[in-house]
Order: sequence, then structure tokens, then C-alpha cells
Amino acid sequence: MNIIVLGGGLVGTPMAIDLSMDDRFEVTLADISRNVCERVSKNFPKIATIEKDLSDPKEVTDLVSAHDWVLNAVPGFLGFQTLKAAIEARKPVVDIAFFPEDPFELDALAKAKGVTAVVDCGVAPGMSNLLAGYAHDQLDETESVLIYVGGLPEVREWPYEYCAVFSPIDVIEEYTRPARYVENGALVVRPALSDPELLNFPGIGTLEAFNSDGLRSLARTLTAPNMKEKTLRYPGHIEKMAVLKETGFFSEEPIPVNGTEIRPIDFTAKILFPKSELKEGRSDITVMQVIVEGTAAGRRTRYVYDLFDRYDETTRTHSMARTTGYTATVVLRMLADGLYGEKGIVPLEFIGPNRACVDYVLEKLARRGVRFEERIERLD
Repeated sequence: MNIIVLGGGLVGTPMAIDLSMDDRFEVTLADISRNVCERVSKNFPKIATIEKDLSDPKEVTDLVSAHDWVLNAVPGFLGFQTLKAAIEARKPVVDIAFFPEDPFELDALAKAKGVTAVVDCGVAPGMSNLLAGYAHDQLDETESVLIYVGGLPEVREWPYEYCAVFSPIDVIEEYTRPARYVENGALVVRPALSDPELLNFPGIGTLEAFNSDGLRSLARTLTAPNMKEKTLRYPGHIEKMAVLKETGFFSEEPIPVNGTEIRPIDFTAKILFPKSELKEGRSDITVMQVIVEGTAAGRRTRYVYDLFDRYDETTRTHSMARTTGYTATVVLRMLADGLYGEKGIVPLEFIGPNRACVDYVLEKLARRGVRFEERIERLD
């Protein structure tokens, strides 16, 4: 079974490595960077590499046509067109590009091509959707879904106390893309970084949470009057990002600088975020809590899922790469094993009601050290 991973970044490469450990898979990694391809080829000879510019959808369609499965890990600004190109090739896709476009625009195409395309298949969105979908199915009526999630350096270092595993542009989008959530049954749009709150997590301490656009497909696929997703950071991070945002550092409008037109966001990505790049050997953590409340058999009931994950010193894999990437590789295995085969665009909450699939994903993640703790609380 041939699998191609599109994008060899800090998440794409660990996904290719994880899949290559399965003898039934032949894994190819495609990336624009020669350095990435050479490093992977040198250290992981079982993984074939292709140096390729993935910005041309036609070339992507031609490239993936020679493979059985596609794992899409390109930056968000390329994600939608790359997913469409894979669907055009009639290839099943697991996608972690987290693009801003509506994936359901490709639903009719995927069904017409007979393709299963699992989207937003990371930790959040991703596992948060799977668990919310499962809890929602267990309740007779769901009242609220609340998701808190953050990837953080284990050691706080000035000035930003943050580490990034995704492309700089994708990180900046967390601070610029308007946050959509559901309040009293209505879709509400709020600015990113808004509605800050402080929360305490055992073993970690106090973190601050702000609105971000991670609810995504849940806003239209689950029936609950209140749903929200918030990003977690160390206290003080919101103010720093808000200052940069309001000053214009995240603007996409070109400005003249010494006779040259540049976009401030490109300058910021080049000069600012390398300071928070998650470098080799630097330890990070992932924190997530999913809270789903409603009624079951006439009783108010709360489902709570907690995740706390650390950098793996043995495999030298960062926590956010583990929690995001291994979700995608496990779901791909689940599809390959025939546990789920619905065609079209599939966010993970569609799979949540299938207990066999949920158990499969949780068990395979636990084998990789990514463990979710479940609590079911009766509120009356």
C-alpha cells in the first residue's frame, strides 16, 4: 500500500516516519525543500523522497496518482487547492492543512469521485471533534461543547514564551482569523484574541485562554446551542500578540519600504517567529480539555476529556507533532483497516458516533504515548 505525505515540516516528517514503521506501507514524502528531502533520506532510508513544489494543483494531481493514499500536510494557504487536487485524482485523503476555506465546498466533488476525505485531522480541530462527536451521540440532548487547547514550550523563555511547530503564516492566522462560535443557538463571530480568561491546570499552573477559530466544522455539524473553542497560552501572550496585531505587523497589505513593496505579515514571519521556532531537542507540551454537557436518561451529564502530552525524548518527536500527526496516521490506518468508508468530506465528528472507530483511535494513540483521560460526571 503506497502512501504519499505532502509536506515535510515539523509535523509532516514525523507522520512519514510513523507510517514507515508499518511493514504494509510504502511511504513517500514530498516537499519543496531539498534540505528536508536529503535529511529524511539520510536518516530514514525506508522513506522515499520527492523534491517538488506543491503549489501547482495539476502537478499535485499527477504526483498523487501513483499512490494509494494521500496525507496532506502542506501549509494552510495551499491546503484547499491541494486537497481538491488529490480528490480529482480519486485518492482517499487525510488532511491536516487546516485551511481557511470551507471544506464542504468539495463534498459533492469527493462523493462524485468516490473519495473519502477526512479533514481537520489533528489534535484540535481533530481529536476534539472526534470526542465531541462521541459525547454528543451519547447524550439525548447536548447543551454545550467547550474546547481548550494549546501547544507550549515546557520551559518558558522570554520574550514570547511560545514555540511554533506549524508554518509561521499558519501560526499568525490564530491571531488574525475571526473566531466563529455558537451562543444561544446563533453563530457569533468575534475577533481572535478576544474574551480572555485564566484557567488553572494541575501540574502546569495558570494559563490564559482566548477565542480562536478552532471550532470550525462543529459549528454546523453538531446540534448544541453553545459551542466554543479557545487557545491556551502562558499568561501575557495575548497582550503581546494584540500589540503586534494592532500595530500592523500581521497585515497582508503591501507597504513601500525603501522602494520595495513588502507585506508586513511576510516580514513578521521572517524576523519574529524564528525566535519562537521549536528547535530540535526543545521540549514542548500539549494541553487539551474537551467538555461536553447535556442530558442523558433525564439526568444532567458532563463528559470531560483531558490530554497532557510531552516531547518524546526517545524518538525526539515534539508533542504537537505527536498529538497532531499521530492522530492523522492512526486515522489513515483506521480507514485502511476498513473501519470507516463513507465518501465525501468527513470531519472527525462524523466518525465520533462509531464506538469501534473511537476505541481504535484512542488505543492506537495510547500505544504511542498520547493518552486521553475520560470523566463522566452526573450533575444532579
